[in-house]
Amino acid sequence: MAKALFHKSQRVFVKPVGTWAVVEHVVPHWVKDVNEPLRITYDCGLGRPFHAHELVSEQAVHNQNRVSDEDDDMMLEHWTVERRSIKWRPSEFGVTLANPGTYPVVTTDEGSAGGWRVGGTEYDRDPQRIEHQARMIVHTPDLMRIARRVAEFASDNPGEFPADLKPVAQHCALILRNVYRLDEEITVAAE
Repeated sequence: MAKALFHKSQRVFVKPVGTWAVVEHVVPHWVKDVNEPLRITYDCGLGRPFHAHELVSEQAVHNQNRVSDEDDDMMLEHWTVERRSIKWRPSEFGVTLANPGTYPVVTTDEGSAGGWRVGGTEYDRDPQRIEHQARMIVHTPDLMRIARRVAEFASDNPGEFPADLKPVAQHCALILRNVYRLDEEITVAAE
C-alpha cells in the first residue's frame, strides 16, 4: 500500500520537467475493500500527475548538498538508448542498420518506462533519421552540462574569457534559461 511522501503546498523539484513546483493536490488511487490507497500521485499544476519517484523535496535537496559545479544529477539525468523489437512488420523486411529488426527507445527514468519513442510508420519512413535523433537525445544531458559550464565560466571570469566566444557563452546562457525556465537571469559579462 502507498503512503504519501509529499503534502499539499510543499515545494518540490519535478525531475521530468526540470523545474520547481508546488504540490497542488495529493491524489490517492483507491481500490474497493482496501483500507489504504493503492498508489498516490501528485498534481503540481504542470499538466499531468507525477509519482513520488519523479519528485524531490526541497529539504532533501538541502540535506543532500549534492548540487555542485561538476554534476547536477537532479536536473541532468543519464539517459540511455534501448533497443525494442519491431512488432509492426516481419523482421525480414528490416532495414540494414546495426541492429536489424529493432528500433531505438530513449529511456529517461530509472524504470525504463518514460522517454522518447517513435511510431512504426515514422521509423519505416526514415530509420537513419530516427537513429540520429535517438543519439542526439541521449547526449543532450551531457551537452547541457557543457553549456552550463561555459556560461558559468564566462560569467565568473569575464576578463579571462575570449571575446570571440562571448556570443557562444551568451547563447549557452539563453538555452539554459529557456530549458530550466529560470526566473533569475543568467548574466554573461559583456565587453
